[in-house]
Amino acid sequence: MSTGPALTVYFDGACPLCSREIGCYQRCRGADAIAWVDVAATPEMPPDLDRAAALARFHVRRPDGTLVSGAAGFAALWRALPGFALLGRLASLPPVTTLGELAYRLFLPLRARLLARYRRSLAAGGDACACGEKPGASAVSPPAV
Repeated sequence: MSTGPALTVYFDGACPLCSREIGCYQRCRGADAIAWVDVAATPEMPPDLDRAAALARFHVRRPDGTLVSGAAGFAALWRALPGFALLGRLASLPPVTTLGELAYRLFLPLRARLLARYRRSLAAGGDACACGEKPGASAVSPPAV
């Protein structure tokens, strides 16, 4: 009898920031035991997870069927990846989870601004670098001659 995935991770694949982070996790040891669901590209969602909610916030389904999101979702993901297991155990501690959730909620509006900046940069023909520099540009001014 086969078992289901260690976790199911729901992420916004249309978000370049989210895709990049998830891509890092997908290359980790243990990631092959996780089901990765790109919510932006998935036509059907589970009945207990609304697409809008899944696009707005990181969600993870534990093997027991429990759906967690935000900091608790990241803690669950990290616990499932051997290279992040210690961080996952630490992030699962109630005071740390509470602080992590606060930080995550503060980050969400920043994510929207970062995405808007990224899209404006692409529309303007830029390279969309988060630091705002052009390719090959240096943050340090050249010495005066």
